[in-house]
Amino acid sequence: MAKKSSGGGFGKIFLGFLLGVATVALGLFAYLKFGPLPVAVSDAPLPFEKEIVKLPLNARIERESKTAPFAISEDVFESGAHVYRAQCASCHGTPGHDVGYAKYMFPSAPQLWKKHGTHGVVGVSDDEPGETYWKVANGIRLTGMPSYSHVLSDAQMWQVSLLLKNADKELPRPVTEILNSPTP
Repeated sequence: MAKKSSGGGFGKIFLGFLLGVATVALGLFAYLKFGPLPVAVSDAPLPFEKEIVKLPLNARIERESKTAPFAISEDVFESGAHVYRAQCASCHGTPGHDVGYAKYMFPSAPQLWKKHGTHGVVGVSDDEPGETYWKVANGIRLTGMPSYSHVLSDAQMWQVSLLLKNADKELPRPVTEILNSPTP
């Protein structure tokens, strides 16, 4: 009479699990190597790509958000306008002047002086200055938005952030003249 082994069931389940993991890994590798992944700017995004990225980004910004170390003033706006004109306008536009190639970036660079959405919000004026500061200081991976923490001073990043918070309001004439001046 043959003796039956009672321990073979777990081994088969474990072997099946390992084979399933290996098959999924091999299939994923094959898709990444030979599949039509959207890597060009003109390609359609992956399903839920924007939603997947927004969740951790918003959570991190919320955790690390700061408050401005100074209040708004015409001097702050003027200084922010000089920084914006030199560092930001080439992608994000100026009042009344959008950047044509910005819509061909992925994701497209938002035009920060233009109304958007259902409520007609101008740029990022509905965001808290701390959120805008975080994005300027740290950049956002895979968007083309660079980190300016090693390019601009802390004060300059706050000046730009406070200026953009007030983009939906009428700004002093010297500020609009700076923003609309020819590129330096």
